[in-house]
Amino acid sequence: MSAMAGQLALALLMGTVLWTTCPGAPTQCHFNFRASCQYQGTFYSLGESWTTAECLQCTCLHPVGVGCCETVQHPVDFPAWCEVRVEPETCRATLVQTADPRLPCVSSGEDNLDPKHRTLPISLGV
Repeated sequence: MSAMAGQLALALLMGTVLWTTCPGAPTQCHFNFRASCQYQGTFYSLGESWTTAECLQCTCLHPVGVGCCETVQHPVDFPAWCEVRVEPETCRATLVQTADPRLPCVSSGEDNLDPKHRTLPISLGV
């Protein structure tokens, strides 16, 4: 097999492994050709995967490196007074109030108002 055919086959394998091991929703994937297939003292073989403390799912593509994809689905449309919190143990994202992270964000109807603000009884005369 020529060197070019070998590189093409390897690129196809890397793409297939990353495509099948990463979640189905839009996430970012990264490839590091200098990375070793080792994480927290454990060595991984070609095709084996692990999840990092940063919620990245990585796959060993030895001898050409490691491919990693995000596993957390980050919300994109939420009130400005809310923020995204990621639980490292479960890799789940939740929306909480910035002023009090113990409280969840409610994003429907009148509850969408910032709890620090009050409404004014204004009539537009419509």
